[in-house]
Amino acid sequence: MIRNKKLIVTLVIYCILFYGFWAVLELLIKNQLLVLTDNNNVIMELIRSGIIKNLVWTVPAIILVKKFESDMYIGLKEMFTTKINFLQILPIFILCIIYCLAAAFRSVGISIKESFGWSQIIIVIFVGITEEMVFRGWLLNSTLKNADKEWKQWLAVGINSVMFLCIHFPIWIHDGVFFTNFQSLAFMGIIILSFIFSWLFIKTKNILVPVALHMLYDLLIFMLIG
Repeated sequence: MIRNKKLIVTLVIYCILFYGFWAVLELLIKNQLLVLTDNNNVIMELIRSGIIKNLVWTVPAIILVKKFESDMYIGLKEMFTTKINFLQILPIFILCIIYCLAAAFRSVGISIKESFGWSQIIIVIFVGITEEMVFRGWLLNSTLKNADKEWKQWLAVGINSVMFLCIHFPIWIHDGVFFTNFQSLAFMGIIILSFIFSWLFIKTKNILVPVALHMLYDLLIFMLIG
């Protein structure tokens, strides 16, 4: 799917550095950040999600998309300025709200969790931007231009979804839920979400759409389930 050898080498090096650094951050540095911020989750998330994550995720992704713009399926400016058909995407957002409400009702009942606060709001704001810019705006975008057949696009989406799943492994290991998420098949939710985000990006050619849906989903999960 990728014909530019320089882009292939860049992607390989990028993934090694990206996944390696994030694993070290989640497994080792995160606890040190909590200690340095005196267990203040709000300050810790401002540093982790607001500063570090944007420097490690968003900024390099934007630079690389710009550098290899001729190899991208959607250009950097285009992915932020393409007009959105809101009626086309509205059903997806409504289904997302219904799903989250149903999941909350089935598990804990519909009410705002006491644990929901500023640290979760900070995560919601930055996770949608950083993760979508990397996984859809950069990694998926770089594999779609030469996918001249529909099955090649779905293959790219499938690979992207596995990569999106893998970035969650360090935090699952840190929180002690790695095996639980596989035994309960909860990991499938990540893959399904990734497919939806990718489909929206391809369909609308606008990165802000999957960013908005990602933020909405995370917000409802944090508010209603915790």
